[in-house]
Amino acid sequence: MIQQLPYKYLGVQVDALSIPELNSLIAESVQQSQKWIIANHNLHSLYLYHNDPKMRDFYAQANYIHIDSMPLVFIGKLLGFPMKREQRVTYVDWVWPLMAEASRKGWRIFYLGSKPGVAEKGANILRQRFPGLQIACAHGYIDTNKDSQENLATVAAINAFRPHILMVGMGMPLQEHWILENLENIQTNAILTSGACIDYVAGAVPTPPRWMGRFGLEWLYRLANEPERLWKRYLLEPWFVARLFLQEIWTLQSQAK
Repeated sequence: MIQQLPYKYLGVQVDALSIPELNSLIAESVQQSQKWIIANHNLHSLYLYHNDPKMRDFYAQANYIHIDSMPLVFIGKLLGFPMKREQRVTYVDWVWPLMAEASRKGWRIFYLGSKPGVAEKGANILRQRFPGLQIACAHGYIDTNKDSQENLATVAAINAFRPHILMVGMGMPLQEHWILENLENIQTNAILTSGACIDYVAGAVPTPPRWMGRFGLEWLYRLANEPERLWKRYLLEPWFVARLFLQEIWTLQSQAK
């Protein structure tokens, strides 16, 4: 078991976990037949968390919350937490070692998300790269009402596959809402909120140069490629997070007096 207390700042808590540690958590959930939500936080989820009660409910249910944002690592370090660059884990980097581990250990993976055809294209690429990988998928463009026929059929397909890992890539906050509403009916071990993971694998979304991610500049690449969809997320929401940071600094200084 990973022995590490979560760090609490900006009104949320996160677990500073590296890729090997996250893979170990999945192995533990499989070995113990546990159903664990392994979520993540970035600047966008931070904004949503403070403005969406359902997101707060979701994160309250999560067993582990890794960091998917270099700015959150930088802020944590500024606040005195011993965080490292490798503890920022994004699915662009994690998907490959995760699939390699799944192939070696025989973990079955079900991916729910992406537009019709994109998930299967990504899954085929992963099967070719990792022979023996057991992965099934379904697109995320369904009626997500819990009792709709599409949703019931999707949950039934997941359970019929008996996955060890369920990756839900519908984007925030839809993926978190869907997991929260269907959690009790899902039969799996690790549940991952994976965003555009398979879109990157399939080439449907351009992959940012990895050096940009290491320096916290990945947002700039994504904004340049999808300005209409992402301008609010990257140009407005960070000001909300900056306010949270200043409030935290003010509180720490007040307590020190």
